[in-house]
Amino acid sequence: MNNKQQTYTPLFDGKTLRGWHAVPRLPVPRAPGLPGPDKTSEAYQRALQTSGAWTVEDGAIVGRQDPPGCGYGGYLLSDDVYGDFELVLEVRPDWPADTGILVRATALGSQGFQILLDHRRSGNIGGIYGNGIGGFHGINYTLDALYDEQGRPVGLRLEDPATSIEPMTPDKPALLEEAATGEQFLSVWKWDDWNEFRIRVEGASPRITVHINGLKVSEIDTATLQHPDYDAEAIRQLLGSKGHIAFEIHDNDPGMGEARWAPDAACRWRNIRIREL
Repeated sequence: MNNKQQTYTPLFDGKTLRGWHAVPRLPVPRAPGLPGPDKTSEAYQRALQTSGAWTVEDGAIVGRQDPPGCGYGGYLLSDDVYGDFELVLEVRPDWPADTGILVRATALGSQGFQILLDHRRSGNIGGIYGNGIGGFHGINYTLDALYDEQGRPVGLRLEDPATSIEPMTPDKPALLEEAATGEQFLSVWKWDDWNEFRIRVEGASPRITVHINGLKVSEIDTATLQHPDYDAEAIRQLLGSKGHIAFEIHDNDPGMGEARWAPDAACRWRNIRIREL
């Protein structure tokens, strides 16, 4: 085994955003070949005006909407692109904060394989979503918060599928080759604390494996994935063999509003390192 295989390379120096750049969170077609957004629309033009607020605080990258509560998000992309790799990092999202980690992402940021970090009602953490590449949703549970007597969120719980904003239909877990149960996920997740993600990406149409705090939460084989809007060959042509790593600040939408990203919410990422395979 050579040094490249053994050694993790830091992607964040803990002090600056050197090696990273921000881009707006622009709408894209659901999949290659489908109609795109109206670039003359007010919403599209407004999205162009912000890339989110990205800072370094206490040794972590911090992402917020800019200005706070504006309802528009952004992406922070690695300057470099990566093909096959194992990525390890720690995350700490506020509630609610709808975010994610994209791999093999295009320069837009909004096209790639997203490891979900939807820390909000009806969200999933650790599943895999086809961001601009078919909209497939490989998840095995949805989440909500536990609240104390004062109405403050104090932890996570499994959501009743019957009340979910995003229905937990049987096709979603069927996309995953392996998946932890919601109970297993909750047994390792640390509320209001740092949680470690380990993400392995390997193959032209990659097999993606996600561990959170040592638990294998999901595994998907996008070479054999079957979904109405997913075309493996078209996705390979769009994304290429290498792509950016991206962190997301989500927009707010008419359906969820501030329940998707609270005005004062942030997500934090630290100890970001990669091992190319």
